[in-house]
Amino acid sequence: MESLRVYGGHYAELSRRFAAWLGLHSTDATAVLEIAAAEERGTPLSPARLSERIGLSTGATTALLNRLEAAGHITRAREHSDRRIVTLRSGGHIQERADEFFGPLAHRLDAAMSHYPPEFMEQVEAFMADLNTTMDSHLTEQNAVSPHSVRRPDERTP
Repeated sequence: MESLRVYGGHYAELSRRFAAWLGLHSTDATAVLEIAAAEERGTPLSPARLSERIGLSTGATTALLNRLEAAGHITRAREHSDRRIVTLRSGGHIQERADEFFGPLAHRLDAAMSHYPPEFMEQVEAFMADLNTTMDSHLTEQNAVSPHSVRRPDERTP
């Protein structure tokens, strides 16, 4: 678990540096990456789903999307048969910039993993899927509880 925590720290630092490299606030860069990644998976995000993914209120997400759209980093489209549904798309330059920034790391990671057999990598993928499912379930359960009833162990009840 310590190794996963360290990896999470590295991922957070890379995200921060990517944001600075793009000249964006870290939350804006996170949103752009979420939108681009969802597109790559073939499951583009709606504003509501993005709001859930990045942990912002709907109002804050709307302001963020307005900034990103004005800067040309994203577009909002009504592609669904239900015209009320908005689909978020990243600007073409975003994927190019992400590839430019993350490309060298991707090559290093490919080289680091290349000496592991495919069966082992499949086990790692299954392990990570199990961890992610467990974390998602835990977070979903916590969301069902009022934020005011969730207290840190060091907090006293009034």
